[in-house]
Amino acid sequence: MKLKGRKIALFIAEMYEDLEFWYPCYRMKEEGAEVVVIGPQAGEYKGKHGVPARAGKAIGEVNADYFDALIIPGGYAPDHMRRSPEMVQFVRRMHTQGKPVAAICHAGWLLASADIVRGRKVTSFFSIKDDMVHAGAEWVDQEVVKDAKIITSRKPEDLPAFCREIIASVGVDLTGLIL
Repeated sequence: MKLKGRKIALFIAEMYEDLEFWYPCYRMKEEGAEVVVIGPQAGEYKGKHGVPARAGKAIGEVNADYFDALIIPGGYAPDHMRRSPEMVQFVRRMHTQGKPVAAICHAGWLLASADIVRGRKVTSFFSIKDDMVHAGAEWVDQEVVKDAKIITSRKPEDLPAFCREIIASVGVDLTGLIL
């Protein structure tokens, strides 16, 4: 249980990509992490494929200081997330604190809105490549990219590599020792 004692924020909003939410949610729990699902409001959200998920906390109820990492699934949800100044600020604060911020697929939109990709190497779903480049990122077509504490992936098929990288990044203590 590489993530025992770790607290991971998992964002959600309407029209999230089902696999990109559920796969990391369960993988992090399997590794012993406490996963807190956070939405613009507490309550139920439907995925692109109709699968419901519940945000136990509204963004206004949480503090980035409490968490060790953030995971942002794709789908159309990141467009809703970036409309929330509190969600954008949470991303920026996690990044400023040097904590892993992981985004897959269209979640790069939220990273661009938080202005944390400038000068970083990232990937995303190919259709938002221009958005990432215009936000100052160096975009590459790879299953997973880690630049400093920003972890990005392209699509659901990349989830195994994406989750491995998150687990490796969060499972390192402050002294750099693997837990």
